[in-house]
Amino acid sequence: MLTATLVGCSGGDFGRTRDDMRSDDMHRWLGAEATGSVGMRASEFQLTDNERALRDFAYPLIEPPHSRPAWKSVFGDYTAIASPWRQTPVFDRTAYGRMLIDEPHRSHTSRYAQLMDDVRNDLLRLDPFQSSGAKVVELDRKRNASLRFIPDLSPRERADAVARMEENALIVQWVQQSLHRRVASYRWALERLVLQAPDGLAADADRLINELEANANAPSAWGPQQRGVALSVRG
Repeated sequence: MLTATLVGCSGGDFGRTRDDMRSDDMHRWLGAEATGSVGMRASEFQLTDNERALRDFAYPLIEPPHSRPAWKSVFGDYTAIASPWRQTPVFDRTAYGRMLIDEPHRSHTSRYAQLMDDVRNDLLRLDPFQSSGAKVVELDRKRNASLRFIPDLSPRERADAVARMEENALIVQWVQQSLHRRVASYRWALERLVLQAPDGLAADADRLINELEANANAPSAWGPQQRGVALSVRG
């Protein structure tokens, strides 16, 4: 009962995050989680507007994709998420597809439609994230270049500046790796839909998944790779 009460406090009606749970820095924890998961300290600098936007746009892309409509979530789903550099939980590329296939639908075409809606939503979220990420990466390059020209820079200030740049780079890589996982999940789901209920919609779904994968693989959109390790999407 206590658990249910706590969960209920974190969400509003029909899956919306309650207003009293929102704040300008509600996604600040992403940076601390990313750096902490690879054994680094988080920066104590305040977030810039661009860095805050980066974290706000990142969260919807790193939370697990949902096959169910938002109105089915009574308590809301907002929660802190472990970074991909933690050992657990192990990624399961079948989870999304099993949920999509097992939950009741009026017809098999509605399952294809839901899959395509989920992929489209990722594509729509990706554009503002990449735009925000490009700004942050460029400003971090300038920040890094400025370190050598500040004569009275203290060791703590330098450490915080470096930590913030690492945070930002890891969040970008976190989203990129999350997209690879989502592509693997969507492909598994589409393959099972084709096996169980072949339909011409499969070609449209495949094109959307390919578009998402191409965006995830575009190096120019992500900047140079930083810390972290490659993830397997064969879970």
